[in-house]
Amino acid sequence: GTGKTETVLQIARQTGRDIMQIDIAGMRDKYVGESEKNIKAVFARYREICKNSEVMPILFFNEADAIFGKRTTIGGNNPSVEKMDNAMQNIILQEMEELDGILIATTNLTCNLDTAFERRFLFKVEFKKPNDEVKAKLWCSMLGDCITEEEAHTLASRYDFSGGQIENIARKRTIEFILSGKQVDFNGIDGFCQ
Repeated sequence: GTGKTETVLQIARQTGRDIMQIDIAGMRDKYVGESEKNIKAVFARYREICKNSEVMPILFFNEADAIFGKRTTIGGNNPSVEKMDNAMQNIILQEMEELDGILIATTNLTCNLDTAFERRFLFKVEFKKPNDEVKAKLWCSMLGDCITEEEAHTLASRYDFSGGQIENIARKRTIEFILSGKQVDFNGIDGFCQ
């Protein structure tokens, strides 16, 4: 909700790069050894795409803490899953060492990242919630047809929302219109926020 994914999309757009976005959930497989093969295949595919591209594409892991998290000590509740996760992470770490390309990973949970991953990233950018001025602009851009600029500033100062949370309020307004046929005004928006 703070613009991490949008930033990656804008970097790609402004530099004329393609994005190879990885579905981390799709990497895991119930069969022994398949998850590791899936990870290796991702990097092999990325290398192939790089060979055939004039401009180096971006390899993008969204919500990366799901796979770049702290490695576990084997012997917990599910040792076979722990072994698989650690093996996948070891493959990724090795691939990152040898990567001739651009890898971007996003997470909301930096405290969960394994230190071995952290030190392999050249840049770490923290995205904070927007300040009141930016929030007011977001309110206006998403709901400018039903609230005034002054009301947008009121919402911005009243609620410490991220851009994603403001977008959810705008979606809720749309759903309310679809379900009831009624347009929601400022008081209705304020009620959604509460």
